[in-house]
Amino acid sequence: MSLHPDQVLQSLKSGDFKPVYFLQGEEPFYIDQILDYIEDNCLQEAEKGFNQTILYGKDVSMAEVLTHARRFPMMAERQVVIVKEAKDIQDLNKEDGQKLLIQYLEKPVPSTVLVFGHKHKKVDGRRPLAKALKDKSVLVTTTPLRDYELPAWIDKYVKSQGYSINQNSVQMLAEYIGTNLERLSNEISKVIVNLGEGKAINEDLIQKYVGISKEYNVFELQKAISQRDILKANKMVNYFAANSKANPIIPMIAALYSYYAKLLILHGSKDQSDKGLASAMGTNPFFVKEYKLAARNYPVGKVMQNMSILREADLRSKGVGAGSMSDGDIFKELVYRLMH
Repeated sequence: MSLHPDQVLQSLKSGDFKPVYFLQGEEPFYIDQILDYIEDNCLQEAEKGFNQTILYGKDVSMAEVLTHARRFPMMAERQVVIVKEAKDIQDLNKEDGQKLLIQYLEKPVPSTVLVFGHKHKKVDGRRPLAKALKDKSVLVTTTPLRDYELPAWIDKYVKSQGYSINQNSVQMLAEYIGTNLERLSNEISKVIVNLGEGKAINEDLIQKYVGISKEYNVFELQKAISQRDILKANKMVNYFAANSKANPIIPMIAALYSYYAKLLILHGSKDQSDKGLASAMGTNPFFVKEYKLAARNYPVGKVMQNMSILREADLRSKGVGAGSMSDGDIFKELVYRLMH
């Protein structure tokens, strides 16, 4: 059966271990979460020596994997066989290897928990194996998070750790780190380790433990531009230009382009309620008021012009038509043109 990673983790935490798990897809964070949980919790520590086997795909064939899976546990209720880097199993993409796995799925050993960590790739959905996995195993297929889904993910993840976080801090993390969930979770963990019980994550803590300046970041630059605060925007641009290694231009251009793309959606949306706009733009309702203010300062024609200016700056930042301009020069000119 196809399940969401959260459903699988919830089931595992209740002690419900299934015979076969196949974890595939482009987002490794969830796959690692499930693999790690099974590796750490399926067996008692004393049982692992004889009953837990870790294999790596490049070192084994499907026949070898299934030989391990068909063994019986020693002095334990179950055994665990985990195949990491399963996409590299020597014959997984060949008909013979797939047939062997299909046969095992028809009659898995009930005392074995067999887990495939098939990161960064999916089994070809047209092959019989794909149907067999869907019907006969716990199948998890992960996809990378979209940018607009990130704030909600951060908020949910922090709450799952027993803490809370304010929306400005969520936005800082989303803009600075992006959709690398492993890095995001690590940075959040760094903050939590230093938090007192019952405290919320705020901008000061993000600045102290993650290293994002609460004053000089792309989120604050967006605010300054949206409010046409030329003095503040210029101050920030000069800071970024003087610290270009710590503030690379390409991600900032991408963030600003995304910001104006949302303004364009706002201008064209029939539903101008906060809830309707938040849904259309893929943003938290908390920030809709700010976008509405920006829309008053930037009519639809100027929004479209600015998106064109940002595309031009993106090309320059990649060396196309930049001449002798530095990244700092490109960014200074960009922000001036966006606001005039």
